[in-house]
Amino acid sequence: MQTKLTLRLERGLIDKAKRYSKKIGKPVSSIVADYFRSIDNEKPEHDFPITPLVKSLQGSLRGSDVEITDYHKYLERKYL
Repeated sequence: MQTKLTLRLERGLIDKAKRYSKKIGKPVSSIVADYFRSIDNEKPEHDFPITPLVKSLQGSLRGSDVEITDYHKYLERKYL
């Protein structure tokens, strides 16, 4: 059950929160709820278990010299 909560904050902080909210595409209330969950060590609703396939891939690139620029080059070759 959701309940309304009123917060009294400085105008500048509210404006900053709204800009951040718009930037990430998530309502301010969801950001606040996620924060409250994190300080209570409760898992957020969107936290899904790691699948066996993903677990098997963890660490597979450790020690390699692959960089983000390599991925960018791959995408350029693929789509341009």
